[in-house]
Amino acid sequence: MSLQRSLVPRLMDMIEAIERVRDVTSSVPLEEFENDWTKRWLVERGVEIVSEASRHLPDDLKQRHASIPWRKVAGIGNVLRHAYEHVAPDVLWKLAKVDLAPLEDVCRLELIAAKGEEAGP
Repeated sequence: MSLQRSLVPRLMDMIEAIERVRDVTSSVPLEEFENDWTKRWLVERGVEIVSEASRHLPDDLKQRHASIPWRKVAGIGNVLRHAYEHVAPDVLWKLAKVDLAPLEDVCRLELIAAKGEEAGP
């Protein structure tokens, strides 16, 4: 299996997870989010997927997009799995509302490039 073939599903997983996180938080104010454990769990799961998928992206992709804090993207999954009781809802809220957008943009750009390379000449 080529690198590009394994790259496309990872990027698609990240984009889908980010879209779902956005859907869960789009029309919900922070206070409602803080009080709704199901929405928080859904956001946590989406972020875990983004985190895990990011670990499989190649270094050259990460270097092309050095503005993305890749170590933090990968690390948040560990925090959610191992120190979940210390994750404040407002931190998740900011992550969902602000921090995921630039990552989604990068994933979409790289997905277009990867699919173009897959198609060949």
